[in-house]
Amino acid sequence: HRWCLNVGVRLCCWSFSPLFPAVGKQADGRKVLRSSIREFLCSEAMFHLGIPTTRAGTCVTSDSKVVRDIFYDGNPKNERCTVVLRIASTFIRFGSFEIFKPPDEYTGRKGPSVNRNDIRIQMLDYVISTFYPEIQEAYSDNSIQRNAAFFKEITKRTARLVAEWQCVGFCHGVLNTDNMSIVGLTIDYGPFGFMDRYDPEHVCNGSDNTGRYAYNKQPEICKWNLGKLAEALVPELPLEISELILEEEYDAEFEKHYLQKMRKKLGLIQLELEEDSKLVSELLETMHLTAGDFTNIFYLLSSFSVDIDSSKFEDFLEELTSQCASVEELKVAFKPQMDPRQLSMMLMLAQSNPQLFALIGTKANINKELERIEQFSKLEQLTADDLLSRNKRHWKEWLEKYRVRLQKEIERSGNADAWNTDHVKVMNSNNPKYILRNYIAQNAIEAAENGDFSEVRNVLKLLEHPFQEAEGFQEEKEDAEEEGATATAAVCAQETRSRQTYCSKPPLWASELCVT
Repeated sequence: HRWCLNVGVRLCCWSFSPLFPAVGKQADGRKVLRSSIREFLCSEAMFHLGIPTTRAGTCVTSDSKVVRDIFYDGNPKNERCTVVLRIASTFIRFGSFEIFKPPDEYTGRKGPSVNRNDIRIQMLDYVISTFYPEIQEAYSDNSIQRNAAFFKEITKRTARLVAEWQCVGFCHGVLNTDNMSIVGLTIDYGPFGFMDRYDPEHVCNGSDNTGRYAYNKQPEICKWNLGKLAEALVPELPLEISELILEEEYDAEFEKHYLQKMRKKLGLIQLELEEDSKLVSELLETMHLTAGDFTNIFYLLSSFSVDIDSSKFEDFLEELTSQCASVEELKVAFKPQMDPRQLSMMLMLAQSNPQLFALIGTKANINKELERIEQFSKLEQLTADDLLSRNKRHWKEWLEKYRVRLQKEIERSGNADAWNTDHVKVMNSNNPKYILRNYIAQNAIEAAENGDFSEVRNVLKLLEHPFQEAEGFQEEKEDAEEEGATATAAVCAQETRSRQTYCSKPPLWASELCVT
């Protein structure tokens, strides 16, 4: 990482660094058009959502080709080499400090700079003086206190960052220590994904077979990574100090920031009540039970009124439930993934030879497959009318609780009209209408691979205003196509179809997309 230590601009034709090309890329370290477009669009999308992130300055492709087996299934193809210009104050990560890691007691593996505490001191001095100058100034005469203050600050920044991710349904995909920024930015966009249908156990990375980086595990894994950073800072920061900071600060900061953000997403602007946490949990549980679209449900709630009459309430309920998965969509989501014979063999192996089973499978994966089979069986008996009726019942129950909570807001305000104006304004500035869903990125990628980059440009324009109606977006896209689109008729047809659904539930085919 030495070459990018003092420079805030990084040419990312490498996935991690020029010294360690990414495994699975034939060790050539080349980035391709597909993954580059995803990183380019998502880093800008996150910035305009107000989430700390590296930026993307440019995305430049070439005629050079490399072979990639995208899904590791023996079907490689040629893809264009591409360079993304990443921009940030620094690209130092938690993992940068693990070069000092002592030999592992089991494997014997160690960092390349083990026992070089002189380098660790230089790195800490550089990081704190350059990116945390207020801490350097406050504790210039005591390095332990200075380092403790630095660790406390990066702990809180990381907690706030992951809280922001959770509130927009963003899943990073590969949260190892080398993908954690030392200044609290979202960094290294790989197999990321924004949730469509709310599922707390959603895994965006198709190669994360154990669900280590699932949506609901992101807060926990980021805390674990901070623990690894704490270990890497010894002896410059004793572990008993950093571990205490981590336990005292991380969970509290995460819960505080998460609830503050969720209150804004629900338009709770007058009062901060203890019951709010339960209201949020019950909302998410209702989303889960009804398979609601995470982004669109929140967006629709801004149009819910406390004094809504019964006929308009039914209309609102109809609109809300339209953002829940259909029976057909649920069947795709819960379709069993294992061959019945394989599952039977694994179940027998788990009983007869637990040690061998532990080497080739996990109990969690088997249980998840059994749950899928059970859910799919129930769905076979479920009609669309039954599903709609059930979903409406769940949403009526939660909306009544929400109505009661909003009434307390109005009573506190004393001016219902002024409160409603502020309430809607806060909700509309915290609940995006547009996010970078996988299918939107895929449409842009397919067009670009056919030589038409207008879709990338227009999706970028859309993501630069995530909280606003995209007035004139369709017309701008048509103008861009007239200027020189070269995509095939099939791709153009696909773009026309996708253009109508940028802010609605994804099309059914999107559920088949797999990002590794």
